[in-house]
Amino acid sequence: MATPASLEDLRVAVIGLGYVGLPLAVEFGRIRDVVGFDINQSRIEALRRGEDTTLETDADELAAAKGLRFSTDPADLAGCNLYIVTVPTPIDEHRRPDLTPLIKASETVGKVLKRGDIVVYESTVYPGATEEDCVPVLERLSGLKYNHDFFCGYSPERINPGDKEHRLPTIRKVTSGSTPEIATLVDSLYATIITAGTYKAETIRVAEAAKVIENTQRDLNIALINELAIIFNRMGIDTEAVLKAAGTKWNFLPFRPGLVGGHCIGVDPYYLTHKAEAMGYHPEVILAGRRINDGMGAYIAGRMVKAMLKRRIQVDGARVLVLGLAFKENCPDLRNTKVIDVVSELRDYGIVADVYDPWVSADEAHHEYGLELIENPEAGCYDGIVLAVAHREFAELGADGIRAFGQPGHILYDLKYSLPAEAADIRL
Repeated sequence: MATPASLEDLRVAVIGLGYVGLPLAVEFGRIRDVVGFDINQSRIEALRRGEDTTLETDADELAAAKGLRFSTDPADLAGCNLYIVTVPTPIDEHRRPDLTPLIKASETVGKVLKRGDIVVYESTVYPGATEEDCVPVLERLSGLKYNHDFFCGYSPERINPGDKEHRLPTIRKVTSGSTPEIATLVDSLYATIITAGTYKAETIRVAEAAKVIENTQRDLNIALINELAIIFNRMGIDTEAVLKAAGTKWNFLPFRPGLVGGHCIGVDPYYLTHKAEAMGYHPEVILAGRRINDGMGAYIAGRMVKAMLKRRIQVDGARVLVLGLAFKENCPDLRNTKVIDVVSELRDYGIVADVYDPWVSADEAHHEYGLELIENPEAGCYDGIVLAVAHREFAELGADGIRAFGQPGHILYDLKYSLPAEAADIRL
């Protein structure tokens, strides 16, 4: 059996420099030599200039990572002996796991894999994916044998985009390895940069399962609150007022209704249900929660249209301003944003929906969704306004500043409870 390098002799490569990979490469780059690899040439060029469009790191942090060098050339990976794969794991249009980026990254690593090397995956997957889907690719491309010539680990990412308080070093890290010795080595490696500590899971499959249920649990809790909001709206009861009252009990969980998008919560449950169905079990509770959350865009648009009709506003041809496109506040990340569902539904009603988001790249919005963002909303011209994302710029405008975009008699719909209850016409 091949012998892996010692902790001191590990030469790290991070494959994929997005929201997850870049902070990881930067932290390791402070204390050791690291190759940061990505296939996006423009991304690499920007990082070399000290620019991070995800805003997860800044120029000073990039400069402090003295050991980090960026590359798009797979040949630069050959000198490494531990590879950390942090590529996206999205779902396709049929809500099935799309492992294409993960398989392609595995192919890239497999071509440079040597005896004694270790491959650690951080991408969110269903239990078993590392050893059932990725390892065969590594074996095929390298001609090496798993757990004899090379080894694997899994350490699920826990990055929270836009969160400047809970950052990579301050979030406890789950680790695992394909043998007890590799598990200890992988855990020791991460312990060098994670100040919050690490947790060594029993197996890779346990670590994979732990990650996928973190967001499945949150998804179901939000689905419950979304369903409650639908019920309370029919009763004419303010949902936020109910949640505040219920929240006076010490063990009431403080979830709020809303659009469930992003790279994790709206995606991860489908990885788990896909695997369950492949094994002959049809998940009911998880998929019920997904149906509720996936349907919130249509529900929100429908409520806006009803409110406009009640105010005798002509819906066909009406103009509605949607404030925010990112999947969460104060963050440029628009992956799997469900605001696009609201926009699409409004347009299906014949409404002209303008979208304004000072955080999001206009080029990225066009590339991902074919959506043209407006640069600045016009004052006094909108029949309806949807406050979809609680960016601080919108909070600073306040209710009066936001309403200034509307015509007399317009509808203001606050999805985020950002404004006082009396300031909005309808709330989620």
